Amino acid sequence: MATSYDYAPLYRSSVGFDRVFNLLENAQRAPSISDWPPYDIVKTGDNNYRISIAVAGFAQDDLDITFQSNLLTVSGKKQETANEGYLHRGIAGRPFEHRFELADHVRVNGADLRNGLLSIDLVREVPEALKPRKIDIQTNPARAEPAAPAQIEAQKAA
Repeated sequence: MATSYDYAPLYRSSVGFDRVFNLLENAQRAPSISDWPPYDIVKTGDNNYRISIAVAGFAQDDLDITFQSNLLTVSGKKQETANEGYLHRGIAGRPFEHRFELADHVRVNGADLRNGLLSIDLVREVPEALKPRKIDIQTNPARAEPAAPAQIEAQKAA
């Protein structure tokens, strides 16, 4: 039983979160996405990630990787080969497509195909303007606490 959430009240009281709400809505209504071929997502450093996809039997020319506006799409389609008298065909070669929503400031650093494993390296590069910065605290001599008022010495009245 799937539960559907209404995000309309959140739209009324927030500004600039449209993308987050769209991601949540798309995740709810997306049909069961095939997990073939299997893949791993690994955090390899503070700002580095790697997506590894098992693409046994696919050549480099059979694979396509595209990145556009925070969406990484990896697809594969094998070239048609003549049926060469297979008695059993267990290595799947059907077309596939995986889509990965990437956070802001995450970009693709490179891709590598080795031993049937497609590895896509990602890096998060936050612009200097958005990084936290230390604010120095300055003391202003004019704002320093005033000295105690001067007291004039006088003789006590008798």
